[in-house]
Amino acid sequence: MTTDIRLAFAHPEERAAASASADPRDRISLRDHIVEVEIGAFQQERGTRQRVQFNVVVEVRPQPQPLDDDVDKILSYDRITEAIAAELSAERLNLLETLASRIAERILAEPQAMRVFVRVEKLDRGPGKLGVEIVRSRAEAPLKAVGQDGVEEAVHPLVVFLDNRAIDDAGLAARLDGLQARGVPVILTVGLPDLARPETGHKPTQRRVDLLAIEQNAWRLAAKDPRCVVVATRTEIDWAVKRGQMIVWAPSKLVLDAVDGPQGREPVALALWLAEMMAAAGLVVHGDVALPAGSRVPVERA
Repeated sequence: MTTDIRLAFAHPEERAAASASADPRDRISLRDHIVEVEIGAFQQERGTRQRVQFNVVVEVRPQPQPLDDDVDKILSYDRITEAIAAELSAERLNLLETLASRIAERILAEPQAMRVFVRVEKLDRGPGKLGVEIVRSRAEAPLKAVGQDGVEEAVHPLVVFLDNRAIDDAGLAARLDGLQARGVPVILTVGLPDLARPETGHKPTQRRVDLLAIEQNAWRLAAKDPRCVVVATRTEIDWAVKRGQMIVWAPSKLVLDAVDGPQGREPVALALWLAEMMAAAGLVVHGDVALPAGSRVPVERA
């Protein structure tokens, strides 16, 4: 049996380990948790309960301070079973896919959770187990903000790429005014600065050098307008969106931590990846730059 086939049917914990980055996170798991529940789209599944099995693996962020054997400092196993119970009691569902997705979203609301594998299987519907498995990460969770009615809802930001000419243009403030007037959160991205940078002759290290150079340019943009706040992590993006701030993206952290992230270092391709990951309303490009093909979000040139 090939490695890919074996991993396709392996426990989520093994799949998590196989897809971990070079700096893997700690993981906690729930194995073979069985609950009797009414679920299913077929008529014979209505009005009857069946056994459903859950296997969940959660990757958690590193703990910055000593645990001191204190349960309040960790993501407790109870939070996983509580997430399952909460979604099962919320409403009757037809699809395992819906159930798995809602459980994953609830788990990712925990501050320690970074990525989650959820496998849900029906034990009584066939000669074997019938199920689904999904993977969700904190980076893929929808941005949320509180609307005028006081209800928190998903929002779709506008990702904007500014080339160096746009950054240095005297009309930058007016350009930012126009972006804000669209009424959605704005995430600004930039390219490499017009400055010499080290050439390592080694692709992995050169990628890191270039990402850091892009971040230098992000700080240069932020210095030009007090509305701009440089952010590096998904948590910082969420925080800035909820406070209505204009974001300038420093890409190193998200790009290097992403399991299935972009392998290159072209700034517009990074902006497009961010737009797709954030379920953006669109990508607006300021500057005469080449655009990657196959975008899954609307792209416009300004």
